[in-house]
Amino acid sequence: MYCNTSTPSSAPATLLRVTEIEGKGRSFVASAPLRAGEIILRDSPLLLYSAYPFFPTSEPPHVWSKNLYCSNCFRLITSLPPPSSCSFCSDAFCSSGCQSIAGSTSHTPWICQSLRRLRDGSSSPLLAQSYVRQVISRFLLAAYNLAVVSPSNFRILLSLQGSPSSISEDDANFLHSLITSLSPTPAPEFGFSRELTAALMARDGVNGFGLMEPFHPEKERSVRAYGIYPRASLFNHDCLPNACRFDYVDADSNPYTNTDVVIRVLHDVTEGREVCLSYFPVNLKYSERQRRLRDDYGFTCHCDRCNVESNWKDEEEEVEVMSGNGSGMSEGEEAMDGEGMDEEEMEDEDDVDFPHAYFFIRFMCNRDNCGGTLAPLPPSSSSPESTLMECNVCGNVSKVED
Repeated sequence: MYCNTSTPSSAPATLLRVTEIEGKGRSFVASAPLRAGEIILRDSPLLLYSAYPFFPTSEPPHVWSKNLYCSNCFRLITSLPPPSSCSFCSDAFCSSGCQSIAGSTSHTPWICQSLRRLRDGSSSPLLAQSYVRQVISRFLLAAYNLAVVSPSNFRILLSLQGSPSSISEDDANFLHSLITSLSPTPAPEFGFSRELTAALMARDGVNGFGLMEPFHPEKERSVRAYGIYPRASLFNHDCLPNACRFDYVDADSNPYTNTDVVIRVLHDVTEGREVCLSYFPVNLKYSERQRRLRDDYGFTCHCDRCNVESNWKDEEEEVEVMSGNGSGMSEGEEAMDGEGMDEEEMEDEDDVDFPHAYFFIRFMCNRDNCGGTLAPLPPSSSSPESTLMECNVCGNVSKVED
C-alpha cells in the first residue's frame, strides 16, 4: 500500500491543456505540436494498493501469483524471507528503508491493525468474499488512510470523476460496514458515511491504473497493484490511441518515483488534437473492447475503428486480432501498406480500414504473449524521430524496419 503525502502539481504538463469535449467531459489536447516519442506527462499516484485478495479465490480476473512485492514501492522481492517485514501484520518490504518510508505514510498504525484483523483466517469478515470485494477493501483502507496522512490529496481524490450510482448497493453496504468495524472510525473530518464510501468506490472504478507483474513469454500476467493517478486519469480512451503509458516499477531504484507513470506519444500530433490512451491491449476484438468499456467504464465507444468494426463479421475480427499479434501479414504486405504515408496522411486516408493495418504494423509488439504498444524512444531537442521503438509491456527495444 502506498499513500502520497506530497501535493502533486495541479496543472498538467505544458504540452497539454485540459478542455471540455462534448460527450467526453474533461479531456487532454495538445497545447503545442508534439513529436513522436515525446514524454508529455509524468504522474505520481495519490495512492497504491495491492491487487491481491486477502484469501485465495478461484474467480476471475485474478490469477493467483507466487510473486511477492514490496508493500510500499511494489517492486518484485526476489529473496525469501523478504529483506524486511512488519512483525505485527506480516507486510513484506524490499528494504528497511522502504518499511521506514511506509511507517509515516501507507503503513500507519491504523493500517497495520486493520490488515492484521482482515488477514485473520478464523474471524476475518472477508472470508469467502469475492475477489472484487477483497480488493476494493484494500482500496478503501488506502483511501481512508490518505484522508489522515494527506487531507489535501484526499480532496484531490474526491475531485476526480465518478458516479456513485454505478456502485452496487450491496457492495457499498458490506464494505462500509467492514470499514466501520475497524477502530478508530476513519476520516471523521470528512463526514465518514456510507455515501462517502460509495463516492470513493466510484472514483476508484473509473480512475484506477493497473501496474502489471513482470512480463514472461510463457505465463499469463496479472496486476500486482492498482493506483490512482490524478492527472493521467484525464486521458480519454481510443481504440487506436496516439499515446501510451509506460511504467518502470522494477527498473527504477528510487522508491519515491518507481511507481510513476510516463505518457509518450506514438507519432507526431498536431496542436489542438485530443491525446488518447487505450485502456487495454489494442489487439482485443471489437466485442471484447465494447464489453470491457461498458462494464468497467460505463460507456460505449464510437471511435473510428469501432465504427468500422461494428459492421464486421466474427471471422473478420479474428483476422484483425491475428494481424495485431504480428501473424496476419507478410513482409511484402507491410511494405506496401506503409509506404510513403506519414501519420497525417494515415488519419486522412479515405479507406477507413487503412489505419488499422498501419497501426498494427508500426505500433504493435510482435513478441509472443505480449500485446504491448510500441512508442519511439524520446527524441532529443535537435535529432529527428528515433528509429528505436520501446514496448510498454515487455520492454523490448527494436529498430523500425524500413
